[in-house]
Amino acid sequence: MAKTQRWRRYWDRKSATYDAEMAGWDRRLFGDSREWACGQAGGDVLEVAVGTGLNLPHYPAGVRLTGLDLSEGMLAVARAREPARPVTLRQGDAHRLPFAEASFDTVVCTFGLCAIPDPAAAVAEMTRVLRPGGRLILADHVVSTSWPVRVVQWLLELASIPLAGEHFRRRPLVLVAAAGLTVERQERFKLGLVERLVARKVS
Repeated sequence: MAKTQRWRRYWDRKSATYDAEMAGWDRRLFGDSREWACGQAGGDVLEVAVGTGLNLPHYPAGVRLTGLDLSEGMLAVARAREPARPVTLRQGDAHRLPFAEASFDTVVCTFGLCAIPDPAAAVAEMTRVLRPGGRLILADHVVSTSWPVRVVQWLLELASIPLAGEHFRRRPLVLVAAAGLTVERQERFKLGLVERLVARKVS
């Protein structure tokens, strides 16, 4: 609980500069990943780690959208946006999603699993709240396919994990497969640093 409170305070403080920082990363590294992820969502949609709501403009018309984040500071920025469609924003922990089993047709998480303390627990929760046939859509920065870059990532983590809980060498695809989901689409780019995938809950 103390660690959760620490990360909540960190992201509350980060909310003031998050959009500007992410604009640079989107431009240089992530490309159209937000549009890619949100554009494939449909029905009742949950976005985990919705943050300041950078994804909100990219969802298709007609989705019924719920966003969840640990930080009230981040959610305050998201609430101040003018979304293209109604959205319900809630504070909550990705390790224990406050929703019933089989509540959503789609779960989206972009650039969030890198900083969630227990990503396996978060993926398991995302799977739990998906309806049978529902889709999990993820985009994140991951361990590189280039060994020199992996060395740099390892060095970065020496500071980033204790300071901000930020991991650079995770691979959500492995967690998705372990959760029993069927991966329908997967792609990597920028020396393998960015990975995007769509997986389906078969039952």
